[in-house]
Amino acid sequence: MIKVDLILNCGGTLRNVVKNELIFKAGHFPSYYYQVVEGKVKMNNYSEDGKEFIQEIFTAGRSFGEPPLFINEPYPANAIAISAGVVVQIKKSLFDEMLYKYPEVSVEINRSLARRLYYKAIMAPELSSQNPEKRLLKLLHYLKEQSGTKTDFFVVELSRQQLADLTGLRVETVIRTIKHLEKQGYLKIIEGKIYLE
Repeated sequence: MIKVDLILNCGGTLRNVVKNELIFKAGHFPSYYYQVVEGKVKMNNYSEDGKEFIQEIFTAGRSFGEPPLFINEPYPANAIAISAGVVVQIKKSLFDEMLYKYPEVSVEINRSLARRLYYKAIMAPELSSQNPEKRLLKLLHYLKEQSGTKTDFFVVELSRQQLADLTGLRVETVIRTIKHLEKQGYLKIIEGKIYLE
């Protein structure tokens, strides 16, 4: 989204993260803007009974955790690296200066936030649906769209557990539903990977 060189030139730093590293915790107040350079980061919450719900998974070029940064509210979710990688971060004060100095960056941030709001709006009815096929297909098509892939098939780089956590389904339900969707021709499973046309 924002060019990494620009963030670094404005005072940002690169941060190496390891798998399962907590980048920020729900309830803490934000002090940095974050963007994935390499790897994957998830934002998640836990229900009272300890079930994980993944809000979203962010890959290279995508930022995360900005809404609380803009309104000075605590994070509503955790950010955790789900693979080793690199995150670029910049202090809030320097981030604000960068936005004033480079208004085109503000426009890009607005687009990114609007995309996420749109995703939440289209997923909300599906998450309340009792139909697991509809939930999974909506999520898979959103992931394909976000990837910007131009190939015939989109490879879903998420585990069955991550798909369950993103949709609020049990992992067993996800496994059965994926097999059913394959039989119906909506997707293919090759060597355990899900491919979406």
